[in-house]
Amino acid sequence: MTRPTPPDVSLPAIEQLKLVVAQLRAPDGCPWDKEQTHTSLRAGLLEEAYEVVAAIDAKDDLNLKEELGDLLLQVVFHSQIAQEEGRFDLEAVAAGIVEKLVRRHPHVFEEETALDSAEVLVRWEEIKKAEKGGKAQVSALDGVSPGLPSLQYAAKIQKRAAQSGFDWDAVIPVLEKVREELVEVEESLKEGGATLEEELGDLMFSVVNLTRKLEIDAEVALHGATQKFSRRFQSVEALAAERGITMKEESLEFLDLLWEEVKRRAREQL
Repeated sequence: MTRPTPPDVSLPAIEQLKLVVAQLRAPDGCPWDKEQTHTSLRAGLLEEAYEVVAAIDAKDDLNLKEELGDLLLQVVFHSQIAQEEGRFDLEAVAAGIVEKLVRRHPHVFEEETALDSAEVLVRWEEIKKAEKGGKAQVSALDGVSPGLPSLQYAAKIQKRAAQSGFDWDAVIPVLEKVREELVEVEESLKEGGATLEEELGDLMFSVVNLTRKLEIDAEVALHGATQKFSRRFQSVEALAAERGITMKEESLEFLDLLWEEVKRRAREQL
């Protein structure tokens, strides 16, 4: 059997990528790649997007370049699947976003002006509304994608509701709501936990609302807390290894003493 040949390196890189993906999906291509669908690739698409964000946060250009390539592969892969189904192709995807960017930037490509980014965003929303035929929103929440990560989805829903006046005017009532939801979690546990998932969801939603009122990004705050936990846990592991301690064989109370020692050492180094 004649194997496919790699694309001509003299071609533009994006054309080479399109050809490689098409070859992977061809009858004589890769068994795994041929099985993929939009749905099966969904988790990978989200993962690659998050890895791009992690590279940005790490200020790691080399990794960022690689992760952007992985994310680009997802776009080309989805476009290839759609092309095989006769729906659209990568050219249509690119043409669509070019047309949208030009249309939504009349202050750049036409005679309109925009004094600042806030004015740009207002005009952007006006243009989006016009694109939909000028139809008025049925709900203030229209247009918020449920496919967003949960913390971001919650924050956007809350922000939209607040813009309609449905919001507390101070932080203290929000904090009280968090306490109220925590009590309901405790009550659910005492009653057997039948509503525990719902009550925990309400608690997390209230915490996101608190971060919003305090002008703190919930995603950034949680990511930072998780990184802090990771650093401390790894320090506990190192301390246990240094003392010949097998963590799995120790009680949580003993491990908590190591945890507190690690925290104390970290404070002393500040």
